Amino acid sequence: MDLNFTADEQAFRVEVRGWLNHTLPYDLSERVRLGKRLGKFDIELWHSLLNERGWLAPNWPRQYGGCDWNAAQRHIYEEEACLAHAPRTLPFGLNMLAPVLMAFGSELQRQKFLPRILTGQDWWCQGYSEPGAGSDLAALKTRAVREGDDYVVNGQKTWTTLGQYANWIFCLVRTNLDVKKQEGISFLLMDMNAPGVTVRPIVLLDGQAEVNEVFFDNVRVPVENLVGEVDKGWTYAKYLLTHERTNIAGTGFSNAALETLKHVADQVHSGGKPLSQNLLFAARVAQVEIDLMAMATTNLRMVSAAAQGQAPGPESSMLKVKGTVIRQELTSLLRRAMGPDAMPFQLDCLQGGDNAEAMGPDHAAAAAPNYFNMRKLSIFGGSNEVQRTIITKNILGF
Repeated sequence: MDLNFTADEQAFRVEVRGWLNHTLPYDLSERVRLGKRLGKFDIELWHSLLNERGWLAPNWPRQYGGCDWNAAQRHIYEEEACLAHAPRTLPFGLNMLAPVLMAFGSELQRQKFLPRILTGQDWWCQGYSEPGAGSDLAALKTRAVREGDDYVVNGQKTWTTLGQYANWIFCLVRTNLDVKKQEGISFLLMDMNAPGVTVRPIVLLDGQAEVNEVFFDNVRVPVENLVGEVDKGWTYAKYLLTHERTNIAGTGFSNAALETLKHVADQVHSGGKPLSQNLLFAARVAQVEIDLMAMATTNLRMVSAAAQGQAPGPESSMLKVKGTVIRQELTSLLRRAMGPDAMPFQLDCLQGGDNAEAMGPDHAAAAAPNYFNMRKLSIFGGSNEVQRTIITKNILGF
């Protein structure tokens, strides 16, 4: 297994780096670098710039408007985009729903929805978790009953990320009560503007409504919006989560965060010398860097295997577990590096207002909110405890 990049792949890295340097707006990059909040306009702007270049969908085949990049090219692009502090593209349509439609959807669904994902005409959100069905997702209770050419949907979803902006949601719904719970679930595509859909933002501790509750009250969904076969949604959900978990690992994001952490540790002084020379702090930075290097090697092994046509297996769960722990440790160390400056919650700083410069060092305002926000990483996409069970079953056979 060769983990080295070829000359063509190195040339591709130079091309990506050059395009990012030329195209990525400086003010947008700075907001990402400093951990400030991005609005709907910021996300849509970067989405449109990538789509104009033809680089919005690295893992899509060309027939649907994607790049058709190989695994190595996707890995290189992610690394360079993160190091350039580019905004993260929203994964819900691009990296979660689209692979499901390509693998299990009808040609009509692919022709209708995939182009609209690329143009940004549709903003998708994910309807999986419910108040009583999070880590035990198969316990979901949102019900879809067929009436003629429609399904009538009733129930509730929660922790719906950026659902306040979405005009479509892909949902897991229960269509059969007489079988094992995993076998009675279907995968539906639902219009968020349909009568009976209500979105209620959940305001978090930092004052931001990043997630939402979504209620369905006799919402009628055309049968043609059923993906694949009825009662087979659990299969499609697991396929989607494999893609989500690899994305959550975020090797590129961790590399960029490590670079920021080292810079801050060199600038902040403790006991009359840079924090980077504090032996205890330096040891923690060194340990997380070693862990990140090991994870990057595992990621490259997956890239190499994918280049040979092999599908990801339990490695995606391994990357999810280790990747989330690393990202949480990096936010913890940055918060510690900021010390008392990270304590106040300054909304103006996070939003880049006129008073932002008076609020302390660059990274201070976002250090605590980002630390608390990243606690979610070990839960969503399948909790780390569940992922360890998956790894045990697949590798050890228990």
